[in-house]
Amino acid sequence: MQFFDTHAHIGLIYDSPVEQFRVIQQAKQAGVTRIISINNSLHDFKKEYTVLKSMKGIYHAVGVGPSEVTAPGADWMNIIEESVKLPNVVAIGETGLDYLKQFGDKRSQIELFIAQLELAQKYSLPVIIHNRDAGNDIFDILKDRIPEKGAIFHCYSEDAAYANKCLDAGMNVYFSFAGNLTYRNARNLHDTVLNIPRDRILIETESPFMIPAEFREKKRTMPAYLVSTAKFLAEMLETDLESLAAQLWTNSCKIFQLPE
Repeated sequence: MQFFDTHAHIGLIYDSPVEQFRVIQQAKQAGVTRIISINNSLHDFKKEYTVLKSMKGIYHAVGVGPSEVTAPGADWMNIIEESVKLPNVVAIGETGLDYLKQFGDKRSQIELFIAQLELAQKYSLPVIIHNRDAGNDIFDILKDRIPEKGAIFHCYSEDAAYANKCLDAGMNVYFSFAGNLTYRNARNLHDTVLNIPRDRILIETESPFMIPAEFREKKRTMPAYLVSTAKFLAEMLETDLESLAAQLWTNSCKIFQLPE
């Protein structure tokens, strides 16, 4: 079996490249053989890419998150446009809207989000979406502007009705679940995975955040912990882990346009 971590902030787990390599090797030993590395900020992308570019199975997304809306840098768009030409850069993101922490103002967040959707369309890439308390606005924007190659709702936090509204609108969207899926009180997530097509489900660690229940005593999540979330999901869906792993692998490769 092999697993695909669709969202990990490797640079936030450890700052040391030696420790980052160790984390990746531990993940591979656990069966997590592909990881999408998410930049901590656009300003850190080049450093993180340079450190990890030689590691087999590591792919990259590049983007400006809502937390950077007040200071993305004057050349942020040029940085993204140059970065998407690099080997193994497979998505724009994470980008999106965050109304919980109220970064900047809503209008500025929306403009930044739309600009990156347009970049994803221009470069035929999927987009990785950050959504906190902004589901209605994100839906309204995506229904007219979703890139042809699709979108991933990372660390999905809405309910089944929202997911199915996106699908019913004809959107090419996937829903990625992190370690919080394993929490007993995450009923909206449990209901969602039971009521959406299995070919639209992804899993992620959101490392170093969202520690699965099995590892609650740990200080940070590692990509190797992805298998714990997969096991929980298999039990919920009443299927064997091997079959689920194969489905999740196919889903992940499809949305990121990678060979299986």
